[in-house]
Amino acid sequence: MFEQTFKNIDDVLWKEAGCTTELDYTEQTSWLLFLKYLDGLEQDRVDEAALEGKKYAFILDKPYRWESWAAPKDKDGGVDHNRAMTGDDLRDFVNQKLFPYLHGFKQKATGPNTIEYKIGEIFGEIKNKIQSGYNLREILDHIDELRFRSQTEKHELSHLYEAKIKNMGNAGRNGGEYYTPRPLIRAIVRVVKPKLGDKVYDGAVGSAGFLCEAYDYLKQTHPKRTTSQDKALQEKTFYGKEKKSLAYVIAIMNMILHGIEAPNIVHTNTLTENLADIQEKDRFDVVLANPPFGGKERKEVQQNFPIRTGETAFLFLQHFIKILKAGGRGGVVIKNTFLSNTDNASVSLRKLLLESCNLYAVLDCPGGTFQGAGVKTVVLFFEKGAPTRKVWSYQLDPGRNMGKTNPLNDDDLAEFVELQPTCADSPKSWSVEAATIDPTTFDLSVKNPNGGEEVTHRSPAAIMDEIASLDAESAEVLQTIRGLI
Repeated sequence: MFEQTFKNIDDVLWKEAGCTTELDYTEQTSWLLFLKYLDGLEQDRVDEAALEGKKYAFILDKPYRWESWAAPKDKDGGVDHNRAMTGDDLRDFVNQKLFPYLHGFKQKATGPNTIEYKIGEIFGEIKNKIQSGYNLREILDHIDELRFRSQTEKHELSHLYEAKIKNMGNAGRNGGEYYTPRPLIRAIVRVVKPKLGDKVYDGAVGSAGFLCEAYDYLKQTHPKRTTSQDKALQEKTFYGKEKKSLAYVIAIMNMILHGIEAPNIVHTNTLTENLADIQEKDRFDVVLANPPFGGKERKEVQQNFPIRTGETAFLFLQHFIKILKAGGRGGVVIKNTFLSNTDNASVSLRKLLLESCNLYAVLDCPGGTFQGAGVKTVVLFFEKGAPTRKVWSYQLDPGRNMGKTNPLNDDDLAEFVELQPTCADSPKSWSVEAATIDPTTFDLSVKNPNGGEEVTHRSPAAIMDEIASLDAESAEVLQTIRGLI
């Protein structure tokens, strides 16, 4: 329905000097989509108020509503190009009036979980990079073709937006930080099994893939929901935090397109919170996350954690363990070196995980699962409140090289999801009793005992002999060639 419109918008952005990367395309499309969505939301609320015989109080003042500046309509319902601003007039209005007005909502909002607060946050974080008012007019005309009114329309828009996020993830390092392959997220959600009434949290929310997939999962597994359950799903189920401005905006837009009107996403650095300050009221039933790894946090941030380390992923794991309620479940992606690193922080963190949580499953992901990332990863599945007795591991092996044209898919993970509830042994899965884990290193590295033939490593002397032999052969061949010249 809308695929061609998205292509047309990208074509115009490609001509725009202020937008040079896929990240810019996604960012600029996001704020425009958000304002178009807001217009649809206001129209729906006007209709609802009219049915109830009430008068609706608009969020936006008239000059700043979509119909006034972006797409004024003629009597036939088309864009009235005599009244629609374009060129420098349009660009100046957006930069000098619209953005400052919308940013001001942050001060007016009654709380951080309101749509008003989100408006203020978004337009304080991003800037209009479309420098040509003529290009902007063309894009606005395309955006105006989109509709957010029916579930079918929202569903298609969310798919197109996900594709845009995926392209952004493939475009470079920054984008890749925000994108976790959706088949992997769906498998993690199906194993952790969030329930209606759970509070689901991602402290490194990125593009909100985990929260969106958890929302879809809860809707699919509970088709006969009451109105109050739907209200709880909208308002009191999904929570996230995000440090980076672009990811924050994308997360909000992604959740809105999936059907959550005022997402509980806070723009903050999660790691600046002191673990000692987390109280029972702050805790969650489910943690789903792929925290950034390889980053380095400042010394004052490390002071917030009992196990001090510069590795962001290790700080996040401590945060997740602490913020889970007793009996809460987690599914967290982390570098596979976490399982075997011998530094003090890694050993202490594995000890904490095994002693305070039941680490019931480890999914070992192959290289190439995360496109553009040079590290291999594992997924830790754990339940807080009881020590680990047995760890079930599964070595994911799709039987092909993973890459941009050959990404992870749902079928690759089907066996893992099927075997996990029973922790069954298979050629790719096995269990290790916690009692057999070395109590000095707490090494959890994934070694498949069913992994086919054992590799016999040759001695260094044998390797040196072979190198000498090959060198002698090469010298002989060169001598023969020299004789022929």
